[in-house]
Amino acid sequence: MSAVMVAKKVSRKWEKLPGKNTFCCDGRVMMARQKGVFYLTLFLIVGTCALFFAFECPYLAVHLSPAIPVFAVVLFLFVMAMLLRTSFSDPGVLPRALPEEATFIEMEIEAANGNVPAGQRPPPRIRNVQINNQIVKLKYCYTCKIFRPPRASHCGICDNCVERFDHHCPWVGNCVGKRNYRYFYLFTLSLSLLTIYIFTFDIVHVVLRSVDSGFVNTIKETPGTYPLIPALLWLPLLWLFISLTRPTVLEVLVCFFTLWSVVGLTGFHTYLISLNQTTNEDIKGSWSGKNRVQNPYSHRNIIKNCCEVLCGPVYPSVLDRRGVTAENSNPPVPVPPAKTNNPDPQNTVRMLRCSATFLCRSPTVFTYL
Repeated sequence: MSAVMVAKKVSRKWEKLPGKNTFCCDGRVMMARQKGVFYLTLFLIVGTCALFFAFECPYLAVHLSPAIPVFAVVLFLFVMAMLLRTSFSDPGVLPRALPEEATFIEMEIEAANGNVPAGQRPPPRIRNVQINNQIVKLKYCYTCKIFRPPRASHCGICDNCVERFDHHCPWVGNCVGKRNYRYFYLFTLSLSLLTIYIFTFDIVHVVLRSVDSGFVNTIKETPGTYPLIPALLWLPLLWLFISLTRPTVLEVLVCFFTLWSVVGLTGFHTYLISLNQTTNEDIKGSWSGKNRVQNPYSHRNIIKNCCEVLCGPVYPSVLDRRGVTAENSNPPVPVPPAKTNNPDPQNTVRMLRCSATFLCRSPTVFTYL
């Protein structure tokens, strides 16, 4: 038998992952494909803070305290860190079943359901597991070919099953799930504080200036035509708008309309965390429907629920995005196998190995058992 040298192409696993995600920095950054609203979020946060640092902070640092701009910078950096951590991380995407695993699961389902008569709808593909003495149904995903773990759901935008799926947030450009929910909550909480902080000191800035020159003159005298501003604000349209209005007025308007939505969103998620519940479960009424089924994941204690959601362990990603795969760049011509009467022993145990492989790649289902 002659040996044939075949060139192999090495690639990362993230290049072959299904779904509607985009990857950057060699698979380290994972986001949804629709990122336009995320860029708008960055623009609003950075633009508003830049105006505050350029116009209000110098006056407030001299007339009130130099700690005001220092605390604003710290809060701004924390907001940006939580936003990027939420947007660039894996929310808890579950890997899809391999072809062998999907075939084995189909065989199990057919064996359990039996032969369905023609024209009759097959029974739903559901498995039951017991969690805290309560039966929870595991639904089958026809796209990922797996039985979803408890609290997991398939995101139609990213086209992936996400563990402990909360919702898909276009403002952060990513799904919010098991691995990035705490960072999303800290982002909304810190953004609420930053919005209140800037809005309050904008009002203080106007009041202090109004004592000397009056409210109308203060609005007119608010810096808006300094030659330094074009160097700080890189968008000509924004610069034109600021010149026609005034930075303080613009900041107050942005903070006023942002305040209600961000603070309301933070309060809603605080309520969900106290119940150890997700947005998806709250919308569907999973634990408050007609059956009045109690939430099996709640500890019946607000402090314990908050500690589990916000202070629990950070689980590693199961995707192995930066793993290496080798492919044949020049695949050989397939040769039909020779006829033999001896069965291949590998074919006998292949389906059993598929079952064991699926259990190893989806460990979350069995952590509740």
